[in-house]
Amino acid sequence: MTELEQLLETPPYSLSAIDKAAVFNRTLAGMTQRHFQNCSEYRKMLNGLGFDPFSPFETEDLPFLPVRLFKEFTLKSIPDRAVHKTMHSSGTSGQQVSKIYLDKATALNQSKVLSKIMGALIGTKRLPMLVIDAKETVGGRGSFSARSAGIRGFSMFGRGVTYALHDSMKLDYEAIEKFATLHRDTPVFIFGFTSIIYQHFIQELQLSKLTLSLANATLVHGGGWKKLIDVSVDNNSYKGMLKDVAGIAKVHNYYGMVEQTGSIFTECDEGHLHSSIFSDIIIRRTDLSVAGAREKGLIQLISLLPESYPGHSILTEDIGELLGEDDCSCGKLGRYFKVYGRAAKAEVRGCSDVY
Repeated sequence: MTELEQLLETPPYSLSAIDKAAVFNRTLAGMTQRHFQNCSEYRKMLNGLGFDPFSPFETEDLPFLPVRLFKEFTLKSIPDRAVHKTMHSSGTSGQQVSKIYLDKATALNQSKVLSKIMGALIGTKRLPMLVIDAKETVGGRGSFSARSAGIRGFSMFGRGVTYALHDSMKLDYEAIEKFATLHRDTPVFIFGFTSIIYQHFIQELQLSKLTLSLANATLVHGGGWKKLIDVSVDNNSYKGMLKDVAGIAKVHNYYGMVEQTGSIFTECDEGHLHSSIFSDIIIRRTDLSVAGAREKGLIQLISLLPESYPGHSILTEDIGELLGEDDCSCGKLGRYFKVYGRAAKAEVRGCSDVY
């Protein structure tokens, strides 16, 4: 049984810092060596840094790839014939987008890990699902935008999916009300992207002076806060508005990106984003040294899932703060943190921000 297969049999927030470090050091060493051998661009980068992947190293010493490199280079560790799916990051008109190449095994592991993480959040039973987006958003197979991939991925946890928006992105109040009435006595799952929910669900209900009864719902959202920060909407006020217009009290933000699909960071009941046993986070200062707890810096993400491309250690363009490790009052082990938004002059590329 591989290390990842063993982890899939383990509760996703159950490893202490010492146990997790041992797993990550072993697994990341093997991943780095394979990518070094099979991706010429990655090999050139490590050679340029003078980094030997066959010598022992700690996780924080593993070189990271700035996320923009996935726009500039074709980074894959598999032959063309093994590419099962190509993921595209968000990007506004004229911007380059990242291309992430998945083989079948990597795509399957992403789905399995996402299921483990979401199972810990909403349970393992598939729930009636409301997607706050348009059905048209879910495109064809083979190549996926980050937004369509997000909807497809999270739809695994729902059944009888209802789309809350017309293809014109106008609120389909009739469909949502029918959904709420049909499932008024059972738990339901709602998914959407942060600013799309705000613009096309919250604001449209506020403007039309309409309300909904979705008190039995768990709503999961992610994909960028740029537009909301611009209008002074923070996490607490966002949750308050959802409670006011639809009676939704269980609201969980998540943090993740297409460059590391599957190993997302979900928000606990205390409002903290958590790393699971499949991922980790490091905060780096402007000089790229490792920051301490309660110190803001650039977010570096570590994932055990990218086998088909060298995306296991990436430096994002987001600013975050490590809040603690293994001691969150929610009971989950692992590092927990807060995201403040994009670094100055970074491209806006969240799934919902781009829309």
